[in-house]
Amino acid sequence: MTEMLKNPTILAHAQSETDRVIGRDRRLEESDLPNLPYLQAICKEALRLHPSTPLSLPHFSFVECEVEGYRIPKNTRLLVNIWAIGRDPNVWEDPLEFKPERFLSDKGAKIDPLGNYFELIPFGAGRRICAGKLVGMVFVQYLLGTLVHSFNWRIADGEVLNMDETFGLALPKAVPLRAMVSPRLVRAAYE
Repeated sequence: MTEMLKNPTILAHAQSETDRVIGRDRRLEESDLPNLPYLQAICKEALRLHPSTPLSLPHFSFVECEVEGYRIPKNTRLLVNIWAIGRDPNVWEDPLEFKPERFLSDKGAKIDPLGNYFELIPFGAGRRICAGKLVGMVFVQYLLGTLVHSFNWRIADGEVLNMDETFGLALPKAVPLRAMVSPRLVRAAYE
């Protein structure tokens, strides 16, 4: 939500998409999600730029091996820096910019965050991938879609958006988002 409030045209585009697909006379349902590609792109972009955990679960090599020309000794513990992959300029054009459109092009549309494309692995990959990855993606899309579709959002006058994150095992915002909301749907949709 913070990224969309920082970039109001992205929020307006997402609301336009939900209005076109769902209308304003009912709330978002899970079955609507496959018909909301821009919302899906926003979620992918948010997971790329703001992964919930900066480092993957530890991986362990039982035998010596070579990966991309690097020798990995036997009994090595490896942590993958998911945060750095999402910001790598060798992988992403304008990596620090929040651009959901990057996931709508031919190449980007194929990238999913479910461990199949190593440039976007917020849930990890391989045998150590998060068991709840599918539920996690549906939850993120449903929650964000509901907030975008059901409410108008704005920053209070004089309020400054703080994008800082607290670094640790997880990456929560250092300063919680404060925003003003108002209903967008017909009154009966909220009952």
